[in-house]
Amino acid sequence: MRILFTLSFFLLLLSSCGKDRSIKIKAINAATGQPYAGLEYRVASSRTAADGEKYRTEASGVLDSNGEALVNIKQKKGRTYSIRVVEPENTCYNKEITQYFDSPYDVDGTFTFEFAQCATLQRKVKNVSCIDGNDKIEIYIDNTVHSLVPTPWILNGCADYTTVPSQVPAGNYTLHWIVTKNNISTDYYDSFNLTVNETKVHEINY
Repeated sequence: MRILFTLSFFLLLLSSCGKDRSIKIKAINAATGQPYAGLEYRVASSRTAADGEKYRTEASGVLDSNGEALVNIKQKKGRTYSIRVVEPENTCYNKEITQYFDSPYDVDGTFTFEFAQCATLQRKVKNVSCIDGNDKIEIYIDNTVHSLVPTPWILNGCADYTTVPSQVPAGNYTLHWIVTKNNISTDYYDSFNLTVNETKVHEINY
């Protein structure tokens, strides 16, 4: 019995100590690929207790000049581990603000956070040679971080439409639109780059 108690105590002690785990935290600008230095990070663990969820900070600090941090912790069984990086100011995109151990974001112990800062975009579309109500334009737009709705913007007839200026992620934008008149469809393409804090009006006259 004494041997059994000693073995059980040893196994409990070994479990409570946890295993050493090294992780890397990275933050990059999704539009440019450049690192974000100086952002604060926090590694936390949680477990479900009889009186609710219990949280504990395992590590915290700031990312270095390469936008990275190497962190060593004791990973214990029965606890969930999360990493959070405080997003920079003027952010219009983040891939996932909180990431977890053993999730798809855990790539061999490396956790990459992606952010993109804001620009302003306004769009104007006008049918300058309208034939009739059967005229149609389908507009597809995408950007570097693929944060936009992939479904097309469709306007029919003698369209003349202007959107309100909207904050969007800075970076490269590509457009593809299809104009249909007299039952003939023609494809058009365009691209442009939005820098941080830039305001751009993109016009399509068809």
